[in-house]
Amino acid sequence: MKATIDKYLGGFLVLLMAVMTVDVLWGVFTRYVMGSQASWSEELARYLMIWIGILGAAYASGQRLHLAIDLLKPKLTPAKAKSVNFFIAGCVIFFAVTVMLIGGGRLMFITQKLGQVSPALNIPKFWIYLVIPLSGIFILIYQFMLLRDLMADKSPSDSVA
Repeated sequence: MKATIDKYLGGFLVLLMAVMTVDVLWGVFTRYVMGSQASWSEELARYLMIWIGILGAAYASGQRLHLAIDLLKPKLTPAKAKSVNFFIAGCVIFFAVTVMLIGGGRLMFITQKLGQVSPALNIPKFWIYLVIPLSGIFILIYQFMLLRDLMADKSPSDSVA
């Protein structure tokens, strides 16, 4: 299951990056060659960067490539290191649920109720904020798979499925 999520999430991030690259090139072309930048290109690039950054954080979490300070873990016994990994996973799950799912969901709900739309693209802003709870869901899935591996006494780096 992890390999499937990695494949599709990674592919989607590549697609977003490609679209953003084309969008920025189009903005530069219209600004310097045509004399007036397309009004929507800068806003689209900003929203794509938000999606790439937040979904990329979820992807990095699943790959265990997120920022960490490893000063303590090398000095711990395997049993204590496992306990620390459980604690860290619990903190990440708490953050993903409270901030990303609940907070992001509330942000989406409020902007949808208020009818906020983006100025240049004229799309409802709740579609832009959808990335927050969506990324929270991916982080939760990855963390629960990590917990499953920890409970099965498998090293997190051993898990491929």
